[in-house]
Amino acid sequence: MKNKKVIALCASLSFYKDLFVIEKQLVKRGYKVIIPKTARKMQKSGNFDVASHKTWFQNENDYKKKKALMDDHFKKILRSDAILVINNEKKGVNGYIGGNVLMEMAVAYMEKLPIYLWNGMDHMSPFEEEIKAMNCIFLNQDLSKIR
Repeated sequence: MKNKKVIALCASLSFYKDLFVIEKQLVKRGYKVIIPKTARKMQKSGNFDVASHKTWFQNENDYKKKKALMDDHFKKILRSDAILVINNEKKGVNGYIGGNVLMEMAVAYMEKLPIYLWNGMDHMSPFEEEIKAMNCIFLNQDLSKIR
């Protein structure tokens, strides 16, 4: 039997609730899906309040938690066959991608992994030229475009 392709989901914390619907769709299509640790924590607790999870803003010492979460997901990306970036609308920007997700995309790019984007992107993105240079594949919410 052929091994399942592994797709790591990457998203702003604000979109973590959306990951589980997309995960189900990908699993139905035969993929193994990797989700960020905090997303699983949010799912188990039912607490999707972003501020309550970003404790480093209140406690400078918690940046070590942020670093550990980043390192963990980078390692997961390295064990994946592709990444799928969930880039919904945020802060008035369609296709929002923040700094952390851009770093995750860079890890995938350096590993020559396909980078899929759930939505198109707004020209207001400060990272438009870097994202386009990575030859990302825009799915426009159509998972059948994943190869």
